[in-house]
Parts: sequence; structure tokens; C-alpha cells
Amino acid sequence: MKLSLKPPLISILTVLFLALVFPLIAQQSEAVTPLALAQSPYRVGERLTYNVAFSNFPSAAHVEVEVISHANHFGRDAIQLRAHVETTGVVNVALFAINNDYVTYIDPESGLPFRSEETVRDAIKNADSVQDFSQPGGSEAIPPKQKGFPGTFDFLSVFYRARALPLTEGGVYDFSVRGQGAEYQAELKVTGRQTIRTNVGSFPTVVTQIKVSNSPLRSLRVYFSDDAGHVPVLMIARLSAGELRAELAGSELIKPPAETATPTPPIIAAPRPTPTPAAPAPLSVNFPFKVGEELNYQVFIGASNTPLGIVSFQVKGRSRYFERDGLFLSVMAQTTGAASRIFVARDQIDSYVDPKSLLPYRTSMNISEGQRRLNQILTTNQDTGAVTSDNGTRIEVPVGTHDYVSFFYVLRTINAVVGKKSVVSVLVENKPKTIYIDPLPRESIQLGPRRVQAIPLRITTDDQEPDKYQFRMWLTDDHQRLPLRLTCVTKLGQLRADLAILPTTSQ
Repeated sequence: MKLSLKPPLISILTVLFLALVFPLIAQQSEAVTPLALAQSPYRVGERLTYNVAFSNFPSAAHVEVEVISHANHFGRDAIQLRAHVETTGVVNVALFAINNDYVTYIDPESGLPFRSEETVRDAIKNADSVQDFSQPGGSEAIPPKQKGFPGTFDFLSVFYRARALPLTEGGVYDFSVRGQGAEYQAELKVTGRQTIRTNVGSFPTVVTQIKVSNSPLRSLRVYFSDDAGHVPVLMIARLSAGELRAELAGSELIKPPAETATPTPPIIAAPRPTPTPAAPAPLSVNFPFKVGEELNYQVFIGASNTPLGIVSFQVKGRSRYFERDGLFLSVMAQTTGAASRIFVARDQIDSYVDPKSLLPYRTSMNISEGQRRLNQILTTNQDTGAVTSDNGTRIEVPVGTHDYVSFFYVLRTINAVVGKKSVVSVLVENKPKTIYIDPLPRESIQLGPRRVQAIPLRITTDDQEPDKYQFRMWLTDDHQRLPLRLTCVTKLGQLRADLAILPTTSQ
């Protein structure tokens, strides 16, 4: 059951990302003149997406930050920044839902904010707030313990101001940040360089350590790409409840709409850094899903209305993954409640697929079910019909073979016409299986308190008993083709997965 968020919960979960990345302000310790504001991080149209993991939750939150515009706002020249923070997976389904937006307007010459807007949403209510920053001037601009760049930042403006720092070897930078009803003083120290491997590739990075006063974060480290853009590639911190980790999941540069001319010259975008993923093309409009979509399911057995598990599907990003253009899909499933005390299961499968055909080229599986453990990476060559595991095992498959995750999304793209059967090859337990999909006549199903018109799909195999497990899926009868319900028969009885929360999209 979703609960309204109390202030402490809001603080922790919005800080999942925003407070994690305030290794940034704009003053170097003991400096006597302000540091110049590098323009590279303020490219209009740049959008960065992050996956946030917390403790035992590999996908606790999804974060986007972007530069919206450089134009006249509120009667003055300004750069408009935006961030979106949203809990995902088990955190979103079983604990609490957050779907917050932040907009900050900054001075293009100093990077200092003059206005910030916040929209906080939970399962019960929405709340909007506005804060104006009155930045001091003259001698009053420099607090007693600060010598150098004056002013106070919020979480969003400081994210970009840190990227504009020179981040020289051994450099130490002090900053002041206001957010979540508190003032923070912090010190950022550049400690070295390191190559960091992430889901979007490997990056040479500048390693920094941050000390923050009055913060629950400990051992905070931020890895900035070692180029002009200083993109935060990885951020790691410790809380009393476990490790907090934000990892770059995608990067793109969106062409902004035409804007009204401003009194000051526009920011000139620097050449795109080599380590930064190239800006990808948008997904096909023919697909019924977008980047950022998340579908959360509760799993039941028999006629029981007590959930025994949770499943979350997510379209995580569109970028360059493992040296090629790809779409990052993911599914996480685990037992919950009383069921988890009897049988502990926690599975995570990540699939990197071609953004046009949805055929996978890399699949990462982390399966933990009772005593069973499976950690496996499969690389698929769709041109030759060969799958190679990370231990060197080669599996011959038909060209056009899907994995579990890509199959889920392909089902939403089929032409659901009664009497028209579709055939798909899927790799099941390291063996290719032929799967048949038969659309059935439309029917109305009860989903929670509502009855919904749906398209049933009968899913069978090429086994001797093709309908042994009685796999069924019900899709919404609209352009989104949302899977509302999935069922199958097991030794324990019928399993049913029902869509628990309507999805939200990030673009």
C-alpha cells in the first residue's frame, strides 16, 4: 500500500540523486578571485539520465537532468535547468512513490540561481513551491569562512556549476548549497584519475571526494568524465541503511526549439567530448513505449489477493552501449512479504537491444532463487545466429532470436488480429524455443477496482505439450498496448501478475 511521504522520506529520496551530486560549487579554497565559469556543461538540449541503486535495490530511482533553454525568463537573461526524480522498481511499488520535478533559473555569467521551482508528488497529493534566491553583492557576497566565488546554490544549479570547475589535480573547492530546508557547507577535493566502467561504456574520469556538513551522506565520491564536459559518470555514497549509487544510463543532445533573442550572446556549445555517448536518435513512433516507461506488477497465486512477489519492467535509456547504438531494457523480480520468508527469490535481467528491431545483442542475468544462483552475460550476433556466454560457451540460434526481456516488449508490437498467428524465437535456459502468439477475441477483465477492455494473447511453444503452462497476456486495446495481466499454470497453481501502477514516461 502506498503511503503519503513524510518530510524525512522526502529528504532521503530526493537526495538520492540531487544531494548526492552537490560536489560542486564554485569556489576554490583560499582563492582570491572567482573561478571562471566554463561554458561546456551548459549546452542547451543536453539531457543526462541516471539509474540510482540503494542498498539491496538495484533500481531505486530514475533521474534526468537537462538544460532546457537560454532565453529571457522573468525579465532577465537566464539559463533554465530541469531535473526529474522518480522512484522505481520495488521502492516505487512496495514502499513509496516519488515523481518530482525541479526547475531552476540561473545567471549565465555566474551560474548562480535566482529562482527555483519544485513540484513534489506522492501517492496522495501534489505540492508546488517556489524559492527566490537573493544573491548578495559587494563585500557581503563573501561569507566569513569563504574566500573566492560568492553566492548560494540549490541542488540543481550546483550540479552544473561543479562540472564547470577546472577540477585540477589536488584542487580543493568549497561551496554552499541550500536545499531540503537546510544549508550545507561542503568541500570537494580532486584525488586522482581512474577509468570507470558503466553500462554505457568505459570512461577516463577525474576522481573527487566530498565532505558535507550536516548530511547523512558519508564517503561521498563523484567520478567526472575527464574532458571539457565533466559529466558525472558515477556517484557513490554511504548512508546508515546502505550504499547509494547513481550511474550514468544515457546521454543525448536534443535540438531546442527556436527561442527569443536575449541581450547577451548565447552559450557556445563545446565540441562533444569523446567519452560522452553520442546523441541518439529518438525511438520509432511506431513503438508503443518510450524511454523512461516503467511497468510494475504484483504477483498472486490462485485466487488469493495477497501479493507474493513484485516484477518491474523498465525502458531505461537510449544511447551507445558497448560500442553500438542500443536501447536499454530491464526487468527485476523478487518475492515479498510472507512468501519471501518461505522462498527468497531476486532476479535481475538487463537487455541491450537494437533500437529498430528490438533484437538483443547483450543480455546480463543475475538470478537468485532459493539455492539457485546464475550470473551470466550473453552476447548475441544476430547476423550469424550465435550466442556466446561469458564463459565461452557458444549456442547456435535462429537469426532473430530474442531474450526474455526483449520478448516482453516485442509482444506489444505484434499485429493483434484474431486468427493471425505470430512466431518468435526466444532463448530459454540457453536453448532456442519457437513461441507462437495467437490473439484472441477482445474481452473485459477486472483489474483492481476497474474493468478494462483488453486483447488476450495465447502464448504456446513448439514442445509436445504446446500449451502445458497456459501462458496468457492481456494488452490494452489502444496504441500503448500495455500488458495488464500475465498468467501461467505451475505446480503451485495459477500465477497471476497484474499491473499495479500506471506507468510514467520521462520523455
